[in-house]
Amino acid sequence: MTLQKEFEQYADDVKKVKTRPTDQELLDLYGLYKQAVVGDINIDKPGITDLKGKAKWDAWNSRKGMSKDDAMTAYIALAKESINKYGM
Repeated sequence: MTLQKEFEQYADDVKKVKTRPTDQELLDLYGLYKQAVVGDINIDKPGITDLKGKAKWDAWNSRKGMSKDDAMTAYIALAKESINKYGM
């Protein structure tokens, strides 16, 4: 299975866990996913009143400079960990 196909499979599977992961785990997954799919952040930082948007922006921005392949590999590892921890 190619890295891209494995990434897509885990991106789908991690949505099916029985218990919702912690907010930090979700932000880590989000940041890695966006870095793998889009690359470096390309949007402006949300305003101070948009706490959720700011947290997501920070999670993605923290991955700046990471290659798409490295982001996919890290995402797969974190998704596997979440699936093992929370079950499917």
